[in-house]
Amino acid sequence: MTQIAPLGSWKSPITTDLIVAGTIGLSSITIDGDDVYWIEGRPSEGGRNVIVRHTPDGQTTDITPPPFNVRTRVHEYGGAAFLVANGTIYFSNFADQRLYSQTPGTEPLPLTPEANLRYADGVIDKLRDRLICIQEDHTGGGEPVNRIVSINFKNGEDIQILAEGYDFYASLTLSHDGSQLCWISWNHPNMPWDGTELWVAQVNTDGSLGEMKLVAGGKAESIFQPQWSPNGMLCFVSDRSKWWNLYRVPGVTKAENVDPLYPLDAEFGMPQWVFGMSTYGFTAANKILCTFSQNGIWHLATLNTTKKHLQEIEMPYTSISCLKAKENQICFLGSSPTEPSSVIKINLSTGDINVLKRSTDLEIDSGYLSIPQTIEFPTENGQTAYGFFYPPTNKDYTAPVGEKPPLLVKSHGGPTAATSSSLNLKIQYWTSRGFALLDVNYGGSTGYGREYQQRLKNNWGIVDVDDCVNGAQYLAEQGLVDGNRMTISGGSAGGYTTLCALTFKDVFKAGASYYGVSDLEALATDTHKFESRYLDGLIGLYPEEKEIYQQRSPINFKESLSCPVIFFQGLEDQIVPPNQAEKMVEVLQEKGLPVAYVAFPGEQHGFRRSENIKRALDGEFYFYSRVFGFTLADDLEEIEIINL
Repeated sequence: MTQIAPLGSWKSPITTDLIVAGTIGLSSITIDGDDVYWIEGRPSEGGRNVIVRHTPDGQTTDITPPPFNVRTRVHEYGGAAFLVANGTIYFSNFADQRLYSQTPGTEPLPLTPEANLRYADGVIDKLRDRLICIQEDHTGGGEPVNRIVSINFKNGEDIQILAEGYDFYASLTLSHDGSQLCWISWNHPNMPWDGTELWVAQVNTDGSLGEMKLVAGGKAESIFQPQWSPNGMLCFVSDRSKWWNLYRVPGVTKAENVDPLYPLDAEFGMPQWVFGMSTYGFTAANKILCTFSQNGIWHLATLNTTKKHLQEIEMPYTSISCLKAKENQICFLGSSPTEPSSVIKINLSTGDINVLKRSTDLEIDSGYLSIPQTIEFPTENGQTAYGFFYPPTNKDYTAPVGEKPPLLVKSHGGPTAATSSSLNLKIQYWTSRGFALLDVNYGGSTGYGREYQQRLKNNWGIVDVDDCVNGAQYLAEQGLVDGNRMTISGGSAGGYTTLCALTFKDVFKAGASYYGVSDLEALATDTHKFESRYLDGLIGLYPEEKEIYQQRSPINFKESLSCPVIFFQGLEDQIVPPNQAEKMVEVLQEKGLPVAYVAFPGEQHGFRRSENIKRALDGEFYFYSRVFGFTLADDLEEIEIINL
């Protein structure tokens, strides 16, 4: 028998204790021989990243001993922090940013000297017994210097500069015979999804690079994941058609020979926020296994490069990433609305699907899971925006007659990123307690073509806010949610969208900012290199267009903010420093509005420790319970709320 209880007060088995105790992060899949490696991010170990190996006999073992933490700080966001070659692992250690080498069962040994240098995105040059990678040099004053370097395995202090002069480098790929190296590079103010250049160079006998040839790309063309086929053909993803599609350069790598492999209004690429992202791989000289996105849903397919024929493979996953291929085996991270992110291995010969590791072993009764509905809704200028709507779902409860659910709108970070329909227990935490939730892919999100992404050009703080507001109002007009109990929450760039929506609009009655931006001027002058010119395209040139920065900064409009807000902030955040939140807290406190500030020592941009993840999620729910006056079904730790 179901119980009748007010929405928001439903008892749910999906607790924060359950989430943090049983959930890990999965990333960075690598195949070496018959072994599969990946990284597990473990909140229960203080957010430590651990390399894990799966062997053909079905054994899964930790490779990285404590206290080592496999994470690079190149671009601050990192990625591609390790690689494996013939059983030897090379990785970046977070604490000192040195490279280490290790074989399973032994202690890691330092490869590079102690210095203020960072490394990422490495490839093995077997012919010359060295590692080629990106180096980010913080030894000088001012902005760090990025370059391509080689590191001698026998003497890690023997570091040779191979290429420099661009602000950024990524996606290093060595041809199978070791004769050619390709990479992408770009300069300020571009971000990698705005425009990058694809370069190829011969590798000389002494290890230096010969003549460097520009193959594709430019200031308005984004190149993603260059990769050599087994027979030496260079392939890559480009958005020159306004969609990230696959291309190849037959024979001599000249720009005029670029050949589309399968034109499609779909995204075969992703925004390169981190190194090492992969959406395709070769299983034969003329056969690519790839994944692509349409309308927020990812698909798996084979692409015959000779016949230019794409054949979709039916999969039970709606989100697919980190795809790696080797002969008749492929591995990727897969998830769906009912299945958590997992390391998946498929034998293409037999069709067998093996789940090597799930991000959680929790078995949640489907009666507590809200299945997302893909929605489109009208927004400004006669355009359409997208999102995933989650209705409240709990098999044990129904709402009183006539009561409509409170709504939580989620604004994803980036802002150049996208949300997905993957099972997310943090979302199910809300819906199983009686909240409806809208996860918005506002204009500027990726996955809907370059034109949709470009909607945010010079319009950050406007288009994203309008889309979140219009999505919420659309659901209220449809009678699906309570228009008087709508909240908004977001982290980082999503935190900025949240604060703008709460400041410049009057639709939401409360909100939560996770390490969000409140002062665009401060962000423009006090952030890391990778994003230091990001705002040029999102807002305008600074200081030339200083007035626009001021007009779109919530901190400058104290009189407009008139609802309760809770702030969560890591005190060691180098991307959005704590003063961004603290200034807003002071404003709300002075105005007499309910406000809470939860700061986490030791945390950076995003929370990795289990106790802090729990504190933040429970804290936000507790905050709304006080604001809207519903009774909590759980005994949650109280949050100090000023002016309430």
